[in-house]
Amino acid sequence: EGKVWKYEWTAPNTNSPPTSSEYRISRVSVSHSGDYRCRGSSDYLLTGWSDAFRLTVSFPSKPTVTLQPSWTQIYSGETVTVRCEIQGGEGAQWTYEWRAAKLNTPPTSNEHRIIRATESDSGGYSCRGRRDYFFSEWSDIITLTVSYKPKAKLRADNTAVPVGGSVTLTCSVNPSSSSGWKYYWYRDEKSSEALTTQDAVFHSNGQISVSQEGLYRCRGGRGNPVYYTEDITASNRPVVTLYPNWSEIYRGETITVRCEIHGGDTEWDYEWETNSRIKAPNQNEYRIRSASSSNSGNYRCKGRMKSSQHKTTEWSDSVTLTVSDNVHSAASLTVSPDRVQHFTSDSVSLTCEGNFTEWRVRKFSEDGRLYSDCRRMTGSTCNINTSKSDTAVYWCESGSGEFSSAVNITVQNDGNGPILVSPVHPVTEGASVSLSCSLRTQKILSNVFFYHNDKLIQNDPRGELKISAVSKSDEGFYKCQYSGRESAQSWMSVKGEQDQNS
Repeated sequence: EGKVWKYEWTAPNTNSPPTSSEYRISRVSVSHSGDYRCRGSSDYLLTGWSDAFRLTVSFPSKPTVTLQPSWTQIYSGETVTVRCEIQGGEGAQWTYEWRAAKLNTPPTSNEHRIIRATESDSGGYSCRGRRDYFFSEWSDIITLTVSYKPKAKLRADNTAVPVGGSVTLTCSVNPSSSSGWKYYWYRDEKSSEALTTQDAVFHSNGQISVSQEGLYRCRGGRGNPVYYTEDITASNRPVVTLYPNWSEIYRGETITVRCEIHGGDTEWDYEWETNSRIKAPNQNEYRIRSASSSNSGNYRCKGRMKSSQHKTTEWSDSVTLTVSDNVHSAASLTVSPDRVQHFTSDSVSLTCEGNFTEWRVRKFSEDGRLYSDCRRMTGSTCNINTSKSDTAVYWCESGSGEFSSAVNITVQNDGNGPILVSPVHPVTEGASVSLSCSLRTQKILSNVFFYHNDKLIQNDPRGELKISAVSKSDEGFYKCQYSGRESAQSWMSVKGEQDQNS
């Protein structure tokens, strides 16, 4: 007791080991694997070397991309989640990089949810994990194929049934290789309520046995909620559909207008009537690749049999398409107060912005759990009364599957310790930024120590670290120290001027 100790260390991969009692490795790598020993000295007293502590640092395994549900063949309008899994990387705070055809702003989380799939979502998906400066390998590519939803086929083994007899109806969906289908049965053309076991005998493989006369229809569906294929009905009145099923789209988006005639294998010519300024071609569907206001209008169609040009269908009901000239802006997330670190029980608001009506805030926590919804969502704002479990990565997701960039939120567990006040979003090169240190009871502090990547860079009596023109070299981990207590460290990103709109 009363002695002032100095310390010596033997350790792998170091030229200047510390002389304090603590050995801190900021960015661990495989080269840090090995034995660590220490001994102390005070005045003329020198202790013996400690027993060796062996540290083993290993690479996590190669990531794997999985699909949920596990269908590589899905259909327009269905929902599928693409997930990146790193075995052996549990508990680590990873960010993720994705390679995929349609991901203009790829998520930094381990999941990408496709809410209403379109053909443009088809393609290969691969991912890798990042933690500080360490990158995992890229995963193998998993290929997702999105096609128009198929039609159900209805067959009967006999359509003329004697009194007291029954007939078996079979519903099927092609291609038969696609899995997960359930079948739903309806009687009479106007009926919207599915049959029950009181009405019919249900068999496996999409079959029912019926004894009541009538017009029967079937639907195939899969997933939750159930997504139906087209009805099979006796009517040959066409239906105009939009893919994706949005009656209002934004300038520059892509949409397909389709005329569908149900029932039988008849070949048809198609006729369109529209008050838009663009004339529709005489085919059953056409794609508007870069929509403009000239595509707005009502669309209806009818069919003419190729085998007999005198036989035509009725006109379909009209479908109205509206193309807005507002640019479809990207989703964004703002945090108030605008800082990474917060005290426990702070009120923090996360607000989603963009040209969307439905929002949710998603969260990837320190323990590796993904949370799909905010506990207190008011409109487009998520309100948090912070606790330690709120330390996580957050991002916004719209109802149509658009993602914002992700932000880190850290909640200080030490009620008496300081927090670093640093910006949530990346800082643009050349801009100025101020970092400061704050206590729960005192916002303006003096005699504060600031650290960049664990290196002391400033002892400022004003309690502020001001960088007048940020450069790439300023990127990294920052923390502050006040009155012997340290804040948590937070990463400050710096992006180039050419990236500031991305």
